[in-house]
Amino acid sequence: MNQSAPDLVLRPLTPADVPGLVLLNRASVPAVNDIDEREMAELLAWASTAVGAVVPTRPDAVLGFVIALPPGLDYASENYRWFSERGGDFSYVDRIVVAEGQRGARLGERLYGAVFEGAREAGAAEVDCEVNVEPPNPGSLRFHGRLGFGEVGRQATKGGSVVVALLSRPL
Repeated sequence: MNQSAPDLVLRPLTPADVPGLVLLNRASVPAVNDIDEREMAELLAWASTAVGAVVPTRPDAVLGFVIALPPGLDYASENYRWFSERGGDFSYVDRIVVAEGQRGARLGERLYGAVFEGAREAGAAEVDCEVNVEPPNPGSLRFHGRLGFGEVGRQATKGGSVVVALLSRPL
């Protein structure tokens, strides 16, 4: 049963969520890269913001989530390293995933709201992320544009098989 975003509540993600997050993440590939449980657990441990959306009566079933990282991590992501080398105080959205049946209900906006709030509290000057342009993800580019993100660069990753738009939103 689909829930509208207002019916869902946001809660912090925990290590117990990792198996379900990996499955939800895999359902969104190639919009996000595929990672295993070890990698997901590592992201959660590093996260400055890690929240999931759940139905109050089923708090163990995450229907969407976001993981944002602070600067200064030894993280191998090419895109995270790009923002790190650019410098400054930022919050990097490593991934935002919404279950297919929940898309279009403004859940992504609510998840990003948690990131913006956490980034402000941490003293970040901006929130950064990337969106694939090859393979194309026009829906995500439109979504991020509506939230006030602008392109600050592009780069080819994964040996040139993926090209991303590097996006930033000042706080």
